[in-house]
Amino acid sequence: MPQLLRRARTIMALWKTLIGLRTPKKDWYTTGPETISGNADQLQVTYLGTAGFILKDGHRTVVLDPYISRPGVTSLLSPLVPDTALIRETIPEADDVLVGHAHYDHILDAPDLCKQTGARMIGSASAIMVGRAAGVPEAQLRATNGHEDIASGKWTIRGLPSKHGKVVFGRIPFPGDITKLPSWPPRLSELKHGLVLNWVVDTGNLKVVHIDSADFINEELKGQQADIVCLCAIGRRYRPNYVKEVVELLKPRWIIPCHWDTMMTPFHAEPDLIPTVDLPGFLQEIRDAGCEPLLMPIKGTLYFPSVKAPKMNT
Repeated sequence: MPQLLRRARTIMALWKTLIGLRTPKKDWYTTGPETISGNADQLQVTYLGTAGFILKDGHRTVVLDPYISRPGVTSLLSPLVPDTALIRETIPEADDVLVGHAHYDHILDAPDLCKQTGARMIGSASAIMVGRAAGVPEAQLRATNGHEDIASGKWTIRGLPSKHGKVVFGRIPFPGDITKLPSWPPRLSELKHGLVLNWVVDTGNLKVVHIDSADFINEELKGQQADIVCLCAIGRRYRPNYVKEVVELLKPRWIIPCHWDTMMTPFHAEPDLIPTVDLPGFLQEIRDAGCEPLLMPIKGTLYFPSVKAPKMNT
């Protein structure tokens, strides 16, 4: 058996090399003071891969775009079945689950996470349609079109309407709204993106803005301010001045890159980079814009002081 496993790993490594997949280098990951745990009131940010994050302090846990089941390429042709045991093991508690849009790699695990923890599922009408199909109780479903403050314990959540990047041959994949209950488990094509939302999570001390797709609407971000931006790395390739404009509009101190992994590598395996994402170039562009990039490994956690970060000098 060990010999068969070694052979399988060798074949997989050769296959990844042939199709251009590679893993991030260890020295790309941040080693700064944010990696050191402090008191329970610190804001903890855990990266789940793809666009997924857990934001947590001693009083609240908010999860964004959880997607850890990660069906493989061949599974995408069949109904997409969440790995409920992995979800329970990885995210044992949540108060609110925010869905940026209803594509499978942003929403698949959200309904089961809400059913397991009792958390609210908050998102567009399309996202809520998916939650309903999966059997999330109506009392736990909260639809929003953005532009409203939603209380989350002592925190405040606000959705900002956004748009999806044209990332597949210059087109948006699976566009449109979900207007009727999809199957559950769903098929890939049933999960249209619906209204895309960027999230502003205000803890009272720090503001986190989550941009989960490769585009955004300038007018919606204008007038906002963020301490931390979780930023989709795919956007740099498809939108001119992507990083520069995010920094100019939100003036963050830190940017955490996300959506740089292939989404299909198993959650506990070493992640593979999306071949079209130049992660070192993305990190350097963040530095050049005057921000500190904090690249996190999947399952990694950063700790932020429970005080306002100084605004970036522009």
